[in-house]
Amino acid sequence: MSTALKTSIPSSKPLPAGSGRLRRFWNNKTLLLMCLPAVLFFIIFAYLPMPGLYLAFIQYNYSDGIFKSPFVAFDNFRFLVMNGDLWRLTFNTVAYNIVFIVLGNFLQIFVAILLNELRKKWFKKVSQTLMFLPHFISAVLIGLIAYNILSYDYGLLNGLLESLGMEPVKTYSNPTIWPFIIVLTFLWQSTGYGSIIYFAAIMGLDNEIIEASEIDGANAFQRIIYIIIPWLKPTFIILMLFSLGGVLKGNFGLFYNLVGANNTALYPTTDIIETYVFRALMTNFNFSIGSAVSLYQSVFGFIVVLTANWLVRRVSPENSLF
Repeated sequence: MSTALKTSIPSSKPLPAGSGRLRRFWNNKTLLLMCLPAVLFFIIFAYLPMPGLYLAFIQYNYSDGIFKSPFVAFDNFRFLVMNGDLWRLTFNTVAYNIVFIVLGNFLQIFVAILLNELRKKWFKKVSQTLMFLPHFISAVLIGLIAYNILSYDYGLLNGLLESLGMEPVKTYSNPTIWPFIIVLTFLWQSTGYGSIIYFAAIMGLDNEIIEASEIDGANAFQRIIYIIIPWLKPTFIILMLFSLGGVLKGNFGLFYNLVGANNTALYPTTDIIETYVFRALMTNFNFSIGSAVSLYQSVFGFIVVLTANWLVRRVSPENSLF
C-alpha cells in the first residue's frame, strides 16, 4: 500500500473509558435532573437513617446513646412472640391491607372507567373534584365524624334508631362491625385519589384503537372488557406489587382516630401492629421496640414483594418489576 493511501485513511483511536456513559448522561441530563428530587428524597429519608436500625438490637438508654447502649441481640423481637399476640396482630394487619389493596384497586379501576365513559366534560370535572375531596380530609376529622354518627349517647345513628322505636346500638363495644366500618371509610377516602392513576392510563390509550372497535361494531361494554381492562393490566400489576411492600404496615392514623388504641373491647378485630407498638411506647418509652417492629415489617414486606414479583414473572414476564 502506498504512503499516500495510508495517509488518506484516518486512524481510529479508542475512545476513553467511560466516555459512553458520560455521553448518555449528557444526552439525558434533563430527565436526570427531573429525577434528582426523588433520588435525594430517598437518600435522605430512606438510606441515611438506615444505621438507626441498630436500635432494634440494643436496649436503648438516653445517657449512653445509640452506639454505646447495651447490645441485646434479638431480645427486642420477643415482645411480639412471648406475649402470644403475634398471630392476632399480624393477621389483622395483613388482612386489612389485603382487603384495602384488592378492593381499593378494583374500585379505583371501576371509577376510572366510569369517568372515561362520561360524555359531558363539565359533569366529568365536577365528579372528579367531588371524589377527590375526601383524600384531603384528615384522619382526625374522619374520626370525629364517625364518633358523631356512631356514639351511643349522642350519635346520629342511635338518634335515628330511637326515633323509629328501635334499640340503640353499642357500636364502640361491638368488634364484629368494625372491619366493615374501617374498610368502607378507607375506600371512601382513597378511591377518588387512586382512580386518577388509572384514569391517566386510560387517557394514554390510542383513540384509533377505540375508533376501530366502534367501526367493527363493538359496544361500550365490549370496549371495556376487551380493550380498556387489558390496557390497565400492567398498571394494576405494578401498583399491586408496590402496595404489597407495605402489607404489614397498618394505617395507624385511620385506626387510631376511628377506634383509638386503648379500646380493649375492639382488640380482636381492630388491633394492628402499629396500635400495639403505640401502647407499648406510650407506656414504657421503649424506642428499641419500635425499631424492632419497623425492621420486622420491612423484612416481611421485602419477602412478600420478591415472592409476588417472582410469581408475576412466571406468568407474565413483561409485567414484572425485575
